[in-house]
Amino acid sequence: MDGIEWAASAMVAARTRLEIATENLANVSTDGFRRIDARGFLTALGVTIARRTSGDGGALRHTGRDFDLAILGRGAFRVRDAAGHVSETRAGAFIREADGTLHDYRGRVVLGLRGALRVPSGGAIDASALGLPAASRVQSGFLEGPAVDAISQMIDVLSAERSFESAEKAVAAIDATRQKSADTARVK
Repeated sequence: MDGIEWAASAMVAARTRLEIATENLANVSTDGFRRIDARGFLTALGVTIARRTSGDGGALRHTGRDFDLAILGRGAFRVRDAAGHVSETRAGAFIREADGTLHDYRGRVVLGLRGALRVPSGGAIDASALGLPAASRVQSGFLEGPAVDAISQMIDVLSAERSFESAEKAVAAIDATRQKSADTARVK
């Protein structure tokens, strides 16, 4: 792998870091959002970036609403949309419908171990009914805030931009040196 390929891989890695940091910044006010961490590695193919969702939870915010739920520990709420697609979320702002099912703000149904979760009026919600790990608990009347620090993400944005610029300058310098070598070879 030559210098330009290494510098190009560094530029791609810097762009990936920038995308991750901006995604985190875009979700700085999204309840239950878990920060994406970028980990850089040197390989035979150059610099690569691995994305990993942080295991850190956000701070809990008291709302006092019975069906605002925060997960303490691992796991996520499973929700199903109208098309039948199941996804996971830690955003726990739910509404109890007349039939006892819980829905999120997008209209997705909260799933329990046996399909749609039904909660009786005034009933408590058990973490095991949601299929959460045994060590996890559900706290009613709270929402989990985002696990993102805006200042550190802004620093990551600036760092990624500077890394990109440095790699770009390295490519320009290598290219200029090659051009001078080619010109010298033609003159002789």
